[in-house]
Amino acid sequence: MMKKFIKEWMPYAIIIVLVILIKKYIITPIKVNGPSMNNTLYDKDIMLLDEISYRFLSIKRFDIVVVKYGNELIIKRVIGLPGEKISCSDNKLYINGEILRENYSIGITSDFSEITISENEYFVLGDNRENSIDSRIIGSIPIKQIKGKAILTIYPFQRFGTKN
Repeated sequence: MMKKFIKEWMPYAIIIVLVILIKKYIITPIKVNGPSMNNTLYDKDIMLLDEISYRFLSIKRFDIVVVKYGNELIIKRVIGLPGEKISCSDNKLYINGEILRENYSIGITSDFSEITISENEYFVLGDNRENSIDSRIIGSIPIKQIKGKAILTIYPFQRFGTKN
């Protein structure tokens, strides 16, 4: 009797454990809070967070990442990489003295003096520059605070797809 029960229910138990492990360590749903990533992402969009690929691949400029900031998770775009110098003047971002071409930001990026990004840190900005708490305010983000890459909008359904 017990063998039959185990044999019948074991596949379901394995599936449940796998789903829990995948959700906990590989892909997690995340909700966008606020307008800081408009017009790329919108308040209350539901996305999938890839928590594993940065263990094997490097973080790239323009990746949309989820950052642990205090007790919150915030979604921002990677602009500056470790060791780079970044500044903004007249609504133009400069990386190592060269203008960074962007086609996703909205609003005016307020001027800031040149900052050198430390090793193992990243400079992140919201796409909606006039309404974003980002590295201009909180500083460069240590890699250990980057929880993963936001890879896919899954809700609302009409906005389904990748945004990078």
